[in-house]
Amino acid sequence: MEFAIDIRDMTVAYRDKPVLWDVDLQVAPGVLIAIVGPNGAGKTTLIKASLGLIKPAAGSVLIHGKPYAQQRKSVAYVPQRGSVDWDFPTDVLDVVTMGLYGKLGWFKRPGKEERVDALKALSQVGMEEFANRQISQLSGGQQQRVFLARALVQNADVYFMDEPFQGVDATTERAIVDLLQNLRKQGKTVAVVHHDLQTVSEYFDEVMLLNVRRIASGPVGSEFTEENLRTTYGGRVAFVSALSAKQTS
Repeated sequence: MEFAIDIRDMTVAYRDKPVLWDVDLQVAPGVLIAIVGPNGAGKTTLIKASLGLIKPAAGSVLIHGKPYAQQRKSVAYVPQRGSVDWDFPTDVLDVVTMGLYGKLGWFKRPGKEERVDALKALSQVGMEEFANRQISQLSGGQQQRVFLARALVQNADVYFMDEPFQGVDATTERAIVDLLQNLRKQGKTVAVVHHDLQTVSEYFDEVMLLNVRRIASGPVGSEFTEENLRTTYGGRVAFVSALSAKQTS
């Protein structure tokens, strides 16, 4: 089977300290997968290395059977909201339209068709009425929706999202979940760095447990277990006990 995401032997080190060590991850098309692990586990590094934003010491990444460099236009990325300069003087529609630059090239200006596509993406996340609003005037949840629209407008086959639920209100969280499920219905593959263990089983099909090394990956039902969680978090997570109690009740 050709995997949508195929990461092999990924190793990343900072100043000779391994952040990721010999990590493998294979994800089939049309799957929502959560990447979970403690702080410093290498979750964000895994995504950035997969996208060529960080140079790995070893490893390879294939997207639908081809090197990422050949598949850039079919991959979309939603970074952590905290890594973005939201004071940059631009409006919502321009931010979303920037998602099309990979297809247009930096020297071709977006036209009417691109703006229509951007407004459609904003409508999908409930932000169309904010199209002319300065991004600095938005709430955290609204900013996150704008970044999701920026990814949607690319009409990618594979999406990498880094903590899209972090710091958002309940309404935005529900909107993001609905969006992820719609992407899955379209056959898209979505890998999400996720921190809320309580919602993994509800939101995702598969899970990867990561702590520098891959602890486990696969269907939530078989891999999101007390044993794997304790190995990943070192027993320092209260949810492990709650999960154990739920499984035995």
